[in-house]
Amino acid sequence: MNKSTFQWPIRVYYEDTDAGGIVYYANYLKFLERARTEWLRSLGIEQDTWLAHRVGFVVRQVQMDLLRPAKFNDELIVTVKVERLGRASIVCHQQVMLQDGTVLCEAVIKAACVHLGEAGTDVRAVPMPAEIIEVLKRAS
Repeated sequence: MNKSTFQWPIRVYYEDTDAGGIVYYANYLKFLERARTEWLRSLGIEQDTWLAHRVGFVVRQVQMDLLRPAKFNDELIVTVKVERLGRASIVCHQQVMLQDGTVLCEAVIKAACVHLGEAGTDVRAVPMPAEIIEVLKRAS
């Protein structure tokens, strides 16, 4: 992996699985989200700080391919790599893999920058703040 690929470790807990000990498909989305959040945090982008200014990111599109099952107690690596950076959105390629590099899940996630109106109303796409774009450009 090159230096622009972020990695985050995750262990599969019992709560992540179905009765057979296999990770429930929707939980991969949680793993991907956690890795993107930690990636942003590692870059100094604290989402709660921006939320105080009513700026946030929402997932707009997900393409996910489940290749092999993760199981209870597996130690996973979740990656994040910027595929495309736009004025108001970012597209990330992500993988969930075993420690040995076996890819279990691949995903392409598009997130849009939005202004959050009062009480969840008037949510609209806006350009990303320049500070965020600069950090993301340097990281990708």
